[in-house]
Amino acid sequence: MGAVENPVDNKEYRIPGEAKEILKSLASKWEDVADASSLQVIPLKGAMTNEVFQIKWPTKTENVSHKVLVRIYGEGVEVFFDRENEIHTFEFISKQGQGPRLLGRFSNGRIEEFIHARTLSASDLRDPDMSALIAAKMKEFHGLEMPGPKNISLWDRLRNWLETAKRLCTPEEAKPLRLDSIEEEISLLEKELSGDRSIGFCHNDLQYGNIMIDEKTRVITIIDYEYASYNPIAFDIANHFCEMTADYHTDTPHILDYSKYPGLDERQRFLHVYLSSSGGQPSDNEVEQLLENVEKYKLASHLFWGLWGIISEHVNEIDFDYMEYARQRFEQYWLRKPALLGSLGTTPDVVSADGNYPA
Repeated sequence: MGAVENPVDNKEYRIPGEAKEILKSLASKWEDVADASSLQVIPLKGAMTNEVFQIKWPTKTENVSHKVLVRIYGEGVEVFFDRENEIHTFEFISKQGQGPRLLGRFSNGRIEEFIHARTLSASDLRDPDMSALIAAKMKEFHGLEMPGPKNISLWDRLRNWLETAKRLCTPEEAKPLRLDSIEEEISLLEKELSGDRSIGFCHNDLQYGNIMIDEKTRVITIIDYEYASYNPIAFDIANHFCEMTADYHTDTPHILDYSKYPGLDERQRFLHVYLSSSGGQPSDNEVEQLLENVEKYKLASHLFWGLWGIISEHVNEIDFDYMEYARQRFEQYWLRKPALLGSLGTTPDVVSADGNYPA
């Protein structure tokens, strides 16, 4: 998950000694850095899987500094992805000119190039011009030819996460979230969407904190590839639309506002730009078919991040109400399923905020 600067006192003590040695070695190669040991550490706010820090060194030139990014992996988050695969993805994407360079690795993290661009805010996602840039960049990202098999990861990942969530949850936690019903829901969605053949290399976590823009060139950069894999492109777009309901930089970052979910015109506009960005004009039927699939994959997104929230509550120490976040995602699943799946959408009662079912 993405991050923005949170100016506080220097937090050098949070950086492992192993990482500090790599940082000093890097800085010693820059002739304009007076003291390679004189590093400043600035925590970046908004990350929910890792701890992220901006590291900078003053230079001999006034008001100029060298910067890098340090990412310290969250405890227990290996359950979500294979870290070695993620590193290989990071390195490959970097070589394609799509993201930051890898500058160094240590036992529980890595050092990355600091991109001199602005991380988007929640409101940026609703700006029509910015949204069009994101749509075109997403299309480009989906076309990346990653080495290795191009197998869809979504359904296996959901089942693996469900198994982990059941193992970690107490019965008191599992019952109001209806975890015993989720296996059947995963199978239902997989069957309903089995005809979708539009597969690409997907980011799977395209929230605003993972998107940056160079204000001068208007070039978009997508960062943080921990959840990236081959998947249906409609799932990735559905995730992005769902992220428009979130603002992770408030006093209640776990609270989602579904009144901010993009309206029909906004969704159609995004999909038209997405489909036309590689040349040619899509037909109305192409746009409508993709829109229909995106809306159905929205249900998979709710299950995906609902299970992520449950597991994170038990393995991650970052200050975030993961369980309440999970409850909201499951609530939206049960609320939206009948309209999106028709006769397949008969569902149990929706869990309420107090953990009970409506009478």
